[in-house]
Amino acid sequence: MTGRGEGEGGRADRRWAGRIAQAAVVAAALVPAALIVADLLRDNLGANPIEEITHRTGDWTIRLLLGALAVTPVRRLTGWNGIIRFRRTIGLLAFTYASLHFLTWVVLDQGLFLQGDALGYVLEDVAKRPYITVGFTAFVLLVPLAVTSTRGWVRRLGRRWTSLHRVVYVAAALGSLHYLWLVKGEQLTPVWYALVLVVLLSVRLRPPLTASVRRISPPRRVPLPGSAPPAATPVAAPPPP
Repeated sequence: MTGRGEGEGGRADRRWAGRIAQAAVVAAALVPAALIVADLLRDNLGANPIEEITHRTGDWTIRLLLGALAVTPVRRLTGWNGIIRFRRTIGLLAFTYASLHFLTWVVLDQGLFLQGDALGYVLEDVAKRPYITVGFTAFVLLVPLAVTSTRGWVRRLGRRWTSLHRVVYVAAALGSLHYLWLVKGEQLTPVWYALVLVVLLSVRLRPPLTASVRRISPPRRVPLPGSAPPAATPVAAPPPP
C-alpha cells in the first residue's frame, strides 16, 4: 500500500514538474513580445516602429521554429527523452510569433480592415514581390500544423500526422529565404539561420547510433545440429585471502 502511494506521488510530482517546465518555456518565449509592447509604450522603437515590430516578430518566428526542430536531434544525441514534451509548445509559440508578424504587416503596414482597398494591395504584394510570396507561403504552411498539434488530431491522423508535420522544414526554409531576400545580402543573420536548419535536417536524416551499431555488429554464431557446444571460458580462481 505504501509503495503504491509512493509511486502515485512520484508520478504526480513528475507531472507538476513537467507543467512548471512548460510554463517556464512559455514565459521565456513571451518575453520578446513583452519587450516589444514595453518599447512601443515608451516610444522606443525607432523612426519606423511598424518595421521594427515586423523584424522582431519575424526573427523570433524563425528562432522558435529552429528550436522546435532541434528537439528531436537533441534527444537523439543526448538520450534525453523528456525534452520531447517541449516540441509542441515551442512550435505553437513559433506560430504565435508568425501570426504577430503576419498581422503586423497586413493590418499595421498595409492597413487591412482600416481602408477599403487594402486587400488589393496585400494580394498584389503577395503576387509580385518574391520575398513576400515565400513568406506568405511559409505562414500558410504553418496554419495546418498549428491546427493539428492537439492530441486529438494526432490520434485522428495516425501515421499521416508525422508526414504532415515534416512540412515544418519547408516552412522554415521558406522563412529563411524570405529573410534573405528581404535584407538583400546586407546581413548574415538569415544565412546563419539557413545553416542551422541544414545542420538540424542532416542530424535528423542521420540514422540513430544504436541502429548503426546494430547493423555493423557481427551476428551471433549458432551451433549446427550435432556439433559440440562451445567450450566454456575458464574463470580465474580468486586470489587467496
